[in-house]
Amino acid sequence: MPEPDRSEAADSRRPRDPEVEAVLDACRVLVAITARSMAATSDVTDLLHLRALVILSSGPPLSLGALAQAVGIHLTRASRLCDRLVARGFIDRADDPQNRRQLLLRLTPAGREVVDEVMHERAEQIRPILARMDTLDRRSLVTALREFTLASGDLAAHDLWALGWSG
Repeated sequence: MPEPDRSEAADSRRPRDPEVEAVLDACRVLVAITARSMAATSDVTDLLHLRALVILSSGPPLSLGALAQAVGIHLTRASRLCDRLVARGFIDRADDPQNRRQLLLRLTPAGREVVDEVMHERAEQIRPILARMDTLDRRSLVTALREFTLASGDLAAHDLWALGWSG
């Protein structure tokens, strides 16, 4: 029996269009859930605001430059964003004890409440969708999603929370 060609083996691992389309369909559902969870609170009107709040909720205080980099925006835009979030009471600025020339940005209790509310609403939007699925299908979905997340590597660790998804 002839040995399989390496290109055939590589081609068999290549995702087929219907598989990609199924994941894209699921992405559209998750984006709609994100939009609804943001709409459920009048405190978050902009995905950029939510991204910054989630990033600040997910770790230690950050400098403006680090937040700009994490959110993926220019420093000037990040400065204006922070001004708005400070004015709304969602973050505060404090001197960095390691570098007196820079400030550290921290989530306030009000900012934490906003993040928690959006994440809670997101879970509440997902719950009835899962409830309409058969128990075995849900288990398979969870297994597949965990594998998908693992296969994403650093994307899951960084870009997802930067886009407003926290664990």
